Amino acid sequence: MAFRNLVRSILLALGLVSLSACGINSVPTAEEEANARWADVQSAYQRRADLVPNLVNTVRAAAASEEDILTQVIQARASATQTQLTTDDLKDPAAIQRFDQAQSQLGGALSRLLVTVDVPELYATAEKVLRGSALRTLVVSSLAEMLPTFKGLAMRVLGRKKIARVSHDESVLAWREFLDRGREGKAALPEVDPHSLALLQYTGGTTGTPKGAMLTHANLSINAQQTAGLNPFGDPAHEVFLGALPFFHVFANTALLNHAVVTGAAIAMVPRFDAGQVLKTIEKHRATGFPGVPTMFQALLDHPALAKTDLSSLRVCISGGAPLPAPLRDKFEAATGVRLVEGYGLTESSGVISTNPYRGTRKPGTIGQVVMGTEVLLLDKEDPSILAPDGEPGELALHGPQIMQGYWNRPDAAKDVFVEHQGKTWLRTGDVATVDEDGFLEIVDRIKDMIAVGGFKVFPSQVEDVLLEHPGVKEALVIGRPDSYRGEAPVAYVTLNPGRETSGADLREWLNARVGKHERVDEVVIRDELPKTMIGKLDRKALRAEVLD
Repeated sequence: MAFRNLVRSILLALGLVSLSACGINSVPTAEEEANARWADVQSAYQRRADLVPNLVNTVRAAAASEEDILTQVIQARASATQTQLTTDDLKDPAAIQRFDQAQSQLGGALSRLLVTVDVPELYATAEKVLRGSALRTLVVSSLAEMLPTFKGLAMRVLGRKKIARVSHDESVLAWREFLDRGREGKAALPEVDPHSLALLQYTGGTTGTPKGAMLTHANLSINAQQTAGLNPFGDPAHEVFLGALPFFHVFANTALLNHAVVTGAAIAMVPRFDAGQVLKTIEKHRATGFPGVPTMFQALLDHPALAKTDLSSLRVCISGGAPLPAPLRDKFEAATGVRLVEGYGLTESSGVISTNPYRGTRKPGTIGQVVMGTEVLLLDKEDPSILAPDGEPGELALHGPQIMQGYWNRPDAAKDVFVEHQGKTWLRTGDVATVDEDGFLEIVDRIKDMIAVGGFKVFPSQVEDVLLEHPGVKEALVIGRPDSYRGEAPVAYVTLNPGRETSGADLREWLNARVGKHERVDEVVIRDELPKTMIGKLDRKALRAEVLD
């Protein structure tokens, strides 16, 4: 119903525009808005369809008794993905009806099986869905069974209020029963082709709708081994990684989960990032490594318990996900005695491309050297079909065994990110970089983030780096604001360190005295906080949408 209403609203908008006698100039804008809304609809449906390939193999192996449901899902997905609707079809009622029917079929099939845990809040919601929808089977796992023996026993005895009362029947199965049914059906795990699709890791990039990066089993396995090969400390099976990053993020997927599986290391997990809890977990479990984003390390620095925490087990902390400010690195190392190194990676590269060495020579301000088996090129910033002039920054391009196959059902998008050079296929990163004589890479900025000021290209990160040298500035983001004369004008948004007081005008004067003429900002805006992504890195895209849209 919601889909039909959306389509009707789109059609109505188009109809009103077409009937307007005095609004000729508004037609392109309205059509663009309609197309954008339709792209959002298609993206949502595509995400739902993309769930199916991995779902089928996983559940088929676990429970052969649900084969009929899986068959319906497969058939529904085939129908849904074969029935496409473009903006040109929005005026064709028959085309809309075919698309709606196909998507309804897939939606119904996907809603037959649900897995939850016996936490009251979660189970209550799942049970309501079971009783009031087409859901056929609800599988409930036990939180107590996931805990160590004594903690699980304590929860059953002392924490009964935290365990939902589950009424098991033919439609509500315990997780163990679900697995037993699969064993009774003699379900076998499928053979895995290393080059077959293992994961659809979605990325939105800086613009556009989310795209599913197709990562193979080989991509993920090799990148985990490349990451493990960086460890110079020996005895990897006795490493303990602090797990504060969400595992659905590509950085954590490789640097934590897959890395630990490859080496046999342990992960000391926390439910979410809390600086105090992280410090306690490091000390309790003698963590040896901590992958995180810069804001996490800043939060540890700001926590009063840092000075009292025994961090002697930590050998290295790895920063990724966002540029690591030099002042933060220096302060963290001075306060903890633990080396903090910066790395770099992309969703499209399975997670890790380069890092500074854990021991030995490193070059602050760089993202280190590429991992084994990886090659780089610098492309011309304006024309990726040619290489950047010698000695000049260029768009970083990558070739290696960890690079994705492409974007799921998006060959058009893949054409924009792959380029042929020297008989090889290279992934365009969108990042402007330099490489020195020792192979250390430095990211100058993102092509899409560059600000065009009177014919000059301004790299926001370079202006941000200067701002972060000010003792009062904790975080900084610089974006371009439309300007009638110069095209764009740089504007800075900052947060302040605790106990520091200054004004935006004073910061503007201080900054503009230290940067080039075209890099000078029109304004410095002081805020209590800056927008961040789900993993805690500063979100330039969200800030731009907030203040400019």
